[in-house]
Amino acid sequence: MAQQSMDSPGELTDAAVLVPVYRDGGGDVRVILVRRGEHGVHGGQLAFPGGKREPSDSSFRETALRETWEEIGLVPKAVTILKELPSVATVSTGFRIIPFLGKIRPPAVWRCQEGEVAEILDLSLQTLADTRCRGEELTQLPNRSGTVRVPFLRVGPYKLWGATYRIFYPLLPCLLAGTWDI
Repeated sequence: MAQQSMDSPGELTDAAVLVPVYRDGGGDVRVILVRRGEHGVHGGQLAFPGGKREPSDSSFRETALRETWEEIGLVPKAVTILKELPSVATVSTGFRIIPFLGKIRPPAVWRCQEGEVAEILDLSLQTLADTRCRGEELTQLPNRSGTVRVPFLRVGPYKLWGATYRIFYPLLPCLLAGTWDI
């Protein structure tokens, strides 16, 4: 069970995401991210494919795989779950996210779910590991007084921050070290 921050809402909505990784033809590890559609509380933000758990989902793993299929067209049989990662609670939007690291076989063509996903980003792990991508800024978060220092990774014109950053950043050294067979 996730520990709840003093600043997080009393009741959290369960969600699950997939951290999709694969090795390209040149042997480089790649990570798939989505840029959310402009609507909603996470509009325009970088994220891993995933979403809210539905009553019909038998597990968080099933939620992550179902949502990934819906959002980017990656069929569940193309995913090998490598590890369930520690849950992450969002501070201002009230989600408890259960992430799963998954080795994937990417489809010939990605498919964005209209309205939900504006863009699919297929990124080199080495690019994300480049220290020049790291940054930090003072930000005013909803439901919080004052500003907070928020770390991020620059991904082209976008920033990977928040829960997605907190899921991904601890994985980075393990992925670079080859902890899992990808």
